[in-house]
Amino acid sequence: MNQYYVFNGDADGLCALHQLRLANPAIASLITGVKRDIKLLDRVEANAGDRVTVLDISLDSNRKGLMRLLEMDVIVEYFDHHHAGEIPQHPNLTPHIDLSAEVCTSLLVDQHLKGAFHLWAITATFGDNLVKKAHQLASLAGLTEAEAIQLAHLGEYLNYNGYGDSLSDLHFHPEALYKEIESYSNPFDFIARSAAFTQLESGFNHDMSASNSLRPLMSDDRCAAYLLPDAPWARRVSGNFANKLANENPERAHAVMTPNHSGKYTVSVRASLINPQGADVLCLQFDTGGGRKAAAGINHLPPDSLDYFVTSFRQHFS
Repeated sequence: MNQYYVFNGDADGLCALHQLRLANPAIASLITGVKRDIKLLDRVEANAGDRVTVLDISLDSNRKGLMRLLEMDVIVEYFDHHHAGEIPQHPNLTPHIDLSAEVCTSLLVDQHLKGAFHLWAITATFGDNLVKKAHQLASLAGLTEAEAIQLAHLGEYLNYNGYGDSLSDLHFHPEALYKEIESYSNPFDFIARSAAFTQLESGFNHDMSASNSLRPLMSDDRCAAYLLPDAPWARRVSGNFANKLANENPERAHAVMTPNHSGKYTVSVRASLINPQGADVLCLQFDTGGGRKAAAGINHLPPDSLDYFVTSFRQHFS
């Protein structure tokens, strides 16, 4: 029997994987990519009796690959919080899927493991921009404010590394970044000792400082949309920039559009923090769109659809 872990390359996917691998460090194959590379089950070449664990990618986007594996008698365990559509009823599928606005995949894994590696789940919660929830969890865990801020930064940096149009945009391939954190059961040890943490911190601060001069394409009291330049730093920072806007203006929804290598736009949408609903509904109206209620996106928005998207975004959240 072979074991496969299929995981999103962002903070939530990485921390979910790390918790499960700390609990079960047996030899396994890892399949991942940039954050927007979500149809990962198409890349799994498993056989009858093999086990596949899926982390933080939409079931609906991977339905074809999932059904192929189930029909081949592969055993699949699925942890996720994105739009799922109808969940298949199959004896080989064990789903842990919760679409609640204050849930991320790492918290589902944390529940499954009964809090065995809870600090990594808190890190992922910060990285997924569930900031209020993460601070609540940190307080309940007895962390000081300074310790909570350390985990918040780590979550941001891990999430930042997942954004890019291709692997060449990233500081670390997500699998390589997992290898950097693999030996650390405690995230504070990773922060204190890892050169990878220092590299991510430096890259994050540099890229975020470059975003300070950006101005909105449109804005009002309810929403704002930003068009980023065609540059690797902009692609890397797009998700965290969207989160920064959401946290600084909690009453607004935000859209961040970044040119990608295909000649189209990658779009990140954040619903307002005071009403974290509707981002997925908007993005699912567009081809290659998906996500969750509070945060969603479109992988390939054609240039001739940009104005229509901005108009739809404004109408949807106003």
